[in-house]
Amino acid sequence: MDRIILHSDMNSFYASVEQAERPELRGKPVVVAGKEELRHGIVLTKSIEAKAYGIKTAEALWQARAKCPDLVVLPPRYKLYRRYSEMARSIYYQYSDLVEPFGLDECWIDLTGSLHLHGGDALVVAREISERVKAELGCTVSIGVSWNKIFAKFGSDYEKPDAITPITRDNYRSIVWPAPVRELLYVGPATERKLRDRGINTIGELAAAPDGFLKRRLGKVGFVLRTFARGEDATPVKPYDPTARDVSRVVKSYGNGLTAPHSITCEADAKALVWLLAESVAQRMREDGMRARTIAIGVRNDVDLSGYGCQVKLPRPSAATRHVAQAAWAMLRIRERFDEDHPIRALHVRATDLVEPDLSGQLTLFDDPEPDWESLDRCIDEARRRFGNTCIVRGVELLDETLAGTDIKDENTVHPVGYFHR
Repeated sequence: MDRIILHSDMNSFYASVEQAERPELRGKPVVVAGKEELRHGIVLTKSIEAKAYGIKTAEALWQARAKCPDLVVLPPRYKLYRRYSEMARSIYYQYSDLVEPFGLDECWIDLTGSLHLHGGDALVVAREISERVKAELGCTVSIGVSWNKIFAKFGSDYEKPDAITPITRDNYRSIVWPAPVRELLYVGPATERKLRDRGINTIGELAAAPDGFLKRRLGKVGFVLRTFARGEDATPVKPYDPTARDVSRVVKSYGNGLTAPHSITCEADAKALVWLLAESVAQRMREDGMRARTIAIGVRNDVDLSGYGCQVKLPRPSAATRHVAQAAWAMLRIRERFDEDHPIRALHVRATDLVEPDLSGQLTLFDDPEPDWESLDRCIDEARRRFGNTCIVRGVELLDETLAGTDIKDENTVHPVGYFHR
């Protein structure tokens, strides 16, 4: 028997939440955008009314205002968006325990084993979910219904906003296959160019692509994409854990990056940024009970926006902020000049090669004694949990006044976990 899978996508999520919270904004062109004074002035989400003016996600605010002079620009409120996301998931969870989030605003829902408890008609359940989200949250969703996750997501993207689209074995050849190949999950611009070079422009043409071409041009991922195009994906929907507000995942790394409010041209400002990012990365590791063996940085300059990355192994696995920051700073200090001719625009710090604390390795009797930095960090974590992340701030993070007071952990943008993430 075919599975019955829904994919629910909350329309214009950030902007819709803002309109739900502030009814006076309903019907007005609204965008949620980063702070222009911090050089983060791009559109994160636009409302349906703003979309009508041709405003696009990721374009600069000055471009958006040129298209719509009456545009309402709001700063992001990630705590609020997470709360709405959790409320939506709590609705989905009442229909199935197989609810897999894909970012804050999207979820797959597997109704295969529970549909009979809700009347036996998937489209009726989809409409009920849609109406409940609208009534209880003040937001709309688009829902795709299919027998696999890929086509269910295609259905939720097919018609927006506030729509329900079934993709069945009877209609997928007429709905999915004529669509441009870029509309298939994980076909990005580079893959699309490779496919178009060989005359493959639609999802249906990808479904019929020969083995030899896929192997030569795309490697293993080519066969995966063809499986997607044929509707043969059998990836399960993971069970949702309401206490964790997520599904079980194997985390492979922790990272955080930031475009600096101004060009970084001196050591003091660079060090402040490094420690600010390391603080967030290490704190999230400690929350999950993990330690890292490798620290990596990514750097983008402010001249031509080119960049590079590098990494280093730690002497022993650690989740201490001090160890993450010192490793990142050592790599950056070796490679950068910190002057007006070599300004840094953005920096990313990542901890990877993870292990659990009990697998962190045996200490040696011949190591120099060192303070227990992790225990100190955990005391600080507890204070921050109770009073906010900015209640205790390291002095080094205050070297750059423009970063002072930044709660980088709380403001970290949540991106969808990869489809292949295991």
